[in-house]
Amino acid sequence: MPTHSEPLRKLGFLTIGLFDPADPRPGHASTLELIELGEQLGFDSAWLRHRHLQHGISSPIAVLAAATQRTRRIELGTAVIPLGWENPLRLAEDLATVDILSGGRLNPGVSVGPPMHWDDVKGALYPDTAEAEDFSYERVLRLLRFVRGEAATEFRGVEGIEVFSDRVQPQSPGLARRMWYGGASLRSARWAGENGMNLLASSVVRAEGPDEAGYDFAAVQLAQIREFRAHHPEGERARVSQGLVVIPTDSASAEQQAKYRAYAASRLPRTTAPQGPGRLLFAPDLVGTSAEIAERLHAHAAFQQVDEVAFALPFTFDHEDYVQILTDIATRLGPALGWRPAA
Repeated sequence: MPTHSEPLRKLGFLTIGLFDPADPRPGHASTLELIELGEQLGFDSAWLRHRHLQHGISSPIAVLAAATQRTRRIELGTAVIPLGWENPLRLAEDLATVDILSGGRLNPGVSVGPPMHWDDVKGALYPDTAEAEDFSYERVLRLLRFVRGEAATEFRGVEGIEVFSDRVQPQSPGLARRMWYGGASLRSARWAGENGMNLLASSVVRAEGPDEAGYDFAAVQLAQIREFRAHHPEGERARVSQGLVVIPTDSASAEQQAKYRAYAASRLPRTTAPQGPGRLLFAPDLVGTSAEIAERLHAHAAFQQVDEVAFALPFTFDHEDYVQILTDIATRLGPALGWRPAA
């Protein structure tokens, strides 16, 4: 089990892929350029968020397919695909196809539950089957069965000159072991462990347990990580990746530093207490020099239990800001955490 004294083994980053709806191409091109930069800087992984009916990437698998042809080494992930919007069989085909194109570098992260704003979108998404759709963990299990090569149909053989398989095609060996679940509660962490998935721990958790002394984000997330590993077949060796928002300022201009601190300050109130009916608790954004951020991370109870991270980039910054942040993470923060860039 990783501890704060062990070096960080894998360093990744996560982006939403923001774009201008009036001219979406530059935003998508910027995301691909950041992934290429990440590979050049030695990052181990690059991850895309998933946004439907918003001005962020709605089809991360399509974007990652493009990224496979512009990179050779960096792992490519989704954090996360909400399965309520997906047909598991079709998604299994897309995931395997991109994994094949990447040479086995895809790390699909998924989650379950009804789509956001379900009452507003269900008529467009599932006009005939909305009431029958199952948004439980069974939807993930269906996806896992197809990815693992279990039968999708009872028919296989030759019909005329066409050959049919009873399994999703293509099959990509190893993909099943690179499937991640985005969990924010003890229940989801336990389920992911019981089903042998990897765990994506983000900057959002569900506040659970007694709150006499107030909720501490790190303590809540630590409990979820322990619950996951306690139920995973690999125990303490089960993979967990943490996705906090970190913004190093080492090489930032004075203008950039002011922007970053204003951004973090605007989001700070939501970190003081659980938010909304889901009782979501948000981690504070970490802004400062790499030395300052490393000190805070080493004191973070949940960070002490992981040796993989996918630090989240802020949503609304400019391309040059992301270049500066990624460069500082790779050249200053990562080394301060004991990480060494990939060759």
